Amino acid sequence: MTEQHQTLILGTLEICDLPELQISDLHIRVDTGAKTSSLHVDNIEADTRQGDTWVSFDIHPDIHNVERVVRRSSKVKEMRSIKSSNAAKEQRYVIETLITLGDRSWPIEVTLTDRSSMSYLMLLGRQAMLNDVLVDPSKEYLQTNHPNVNKDINDESL
Repeated sequence: MTEQHQTLILGTLEICDLPELQISDLHIRVDTGAKTSSLHVDNIEADTRQGDTWVSFDIHPDIHNVERVVRRSSKVKEMRSIKSSNAAKEQRYVIETLITLGDRSWPIEVTLTDRSSMSYLMLLGRQAMLNDVLVDPSKEYLQTNHPNVNKDINDESL
């Protein structure tokens, strides 16, 4: 018997948790134009543990406090050639981690890269949204219960 889920509707901006990386309340951009999800990290260092490649990296989990840095590690799933928004190709580490949005959690692949010139530290690409996820481009923070969110993008009171 197949488990049925109600469709999860996301806005163009959301707040997620990455529990396996011990990151919570991470503001992300939801981008159906991007195939792969990406996470801004610094100081990537690879090593081998029991025959597997692992990476350690620094994350700035608070978009409002770039001074806060946490060190995390994850097993590498693969290296992948990714074409960025400016059409440049880059070799990136790919990790698999759990994402929590609203009341739903599922595993996603995330590439590790320098997104310091971008407004959001994580981009959620369409591969991470394959099952029962829709995006409403006129809304933001549909899966967030924080105050001052769940507003229409065109709301002039913002």
